[in-house]
Amino acid sequence: MKFPKSLQSRLGLSLGVLLTLLWIAAASTTAVILRHGMDEVFDSALQETAQRLLPLAVVDIVGREDDGVTQRLGAIREHDELFTYVVRDAQGRTLLQSHAADPSMFPTYDGPGFRQTATHRLYNDDALQGTIRITVAEPLQHRANVAREIQMGLGLPLLVVIPVTLLVIILAVRASLASLRRFRARLATRNARDLSPIPADDFPTEIAPMTATLNGLLDRLKEAFDAERSFAANAAHELRTPLAGAIAQAQRLQLESTNPAARNRAADIEATLKRLTRLSERLMQLARAEGGRLRQDQTSDLGTVMRIIVDDIGGKTNAGRIRLRLPDRPVISDIDPDTVGIVCRNLIDNALRHGSNAAPVEVMLRADGELIVSNDGPVVPPEQLARLTDRFERANGRTDGSGLGLAIVAAIADRIGSSLVLKSPRPSQETGFEATVRIPTIGSEVPADAAADRGISR
Repeated sequence: MKFPKSLQSRLGLSLGVLLTLLWIAAASTTAVILRHGMDEVFDSALQETAQRLLPLAVVDIVGREDDGVTQRLGAIREHDELFTYVVRDAQGRTLLQSHAADPSMFPTYDGPGFRQTATHRLYNDDALQGTIRITVAEPLQHRANVAREIQMGLGLPLLVVIPVTLLVIILAVRASLASLRRFRARLATRNARDLSPIPADDFPTEIAPMTATLNGLLDRLKEAFDAERSFAANAAHELRTPLAGAIAQAQRLQLESTNPAARNRAADIEATLKRLTRLSERLMQLARAEGGRLRQDQTSDLGTVMRIIVDDIGGKTNAGRIRLRLPDRPVISDIDPDTVGIVCRNLIDNALRHGSNAAPVEVMLRADGELIVSNDGPVVPPEQLARLTDRFERANGRTDGSGLGLAIVAAIADRIGSSLVLKSPRPSQETGFEATVRIPTIGSEVPADAAADRGISR
């Protein structure tokens, strides 16, 4: 039999089996002790019966006129005679017997004391120097029936007591392990980024050391992650000023140089420095997504944030390159507007960078907070699509993207309890790419098909 993995099942099963065995052992021991005591009581009754009947039989036999005549006592009323007896003389002649006695089952008298045959327990005694002898017999079946009744009296309650006891054990074990279930529930409700200590005030002393060890591990992990994020954010921030200065020097070199080859090299340096600047910005966004406080006490309209982001990006691209659709009603959320802007900017930047120039990038915000950004372009293979949220993974190696945009969006989506869903091709299309993330909103959710969208082109 395979032992259950559940601690509750193990404790319940172990205690139940152990208690059942103890009950059976106790009942068996009690039955043996009672059987021994019962034998002593019945033997005493046999001896007492013989010693009370023998004087009466002596008086009756001595007063008879006819010697050696057998006399059978009649029954006053019908009853089960458990004790039978016969009185015999020294020659073995039966002088007196009880009404249900069968002389053939009484063995030859061999002296005072207890005897036992295959069917009866006997007691012998005599008087008048052994000339009058009495033997009292009790059927062994009578003792067996009494012992069986005692065993049933001890065993039948176990059929009720043991199931009730098992139920009580299960309930007691379940109540005792309630703190473990709360501990498990607290861990289950956490996401991978919640490294705060677990409250352990109500835990038993056996579990408290384990909780303290786990909290110590969480503290060390939090310190390590905070140090990593702090380093990435500080490094990216400190790179801004020298990168801006280097870009300015490269631009000045292009203007002042008369050598075409030197001007081309300066342009290449400028492009590389700009890519490094974008990478540092993405690293700062990633550090904020992983460690920042994404929810605020104040709320904002997601539609307003979308307009600002689209206006800013649209001013740097061709007219009509981005098409924005917003619901008629405000979409209120407590997510940090800067965080929403990072999500929107990265998705739009990804669509512009990898999408086709012949079709606009579609940006749609639904009334329930669902943000959908789609673009036309080649289909991304499924195996590559699954890796796009990995850091520094790019669908097209020919572009100058950092490979962090979708990873940042996925990290933010995980922090706000959502998920980034990528599809290629677009639904109901044979080409293109679509990214969807749902931003939590305040108030009741409005079905997407019930919200009237309005088109805004940039």
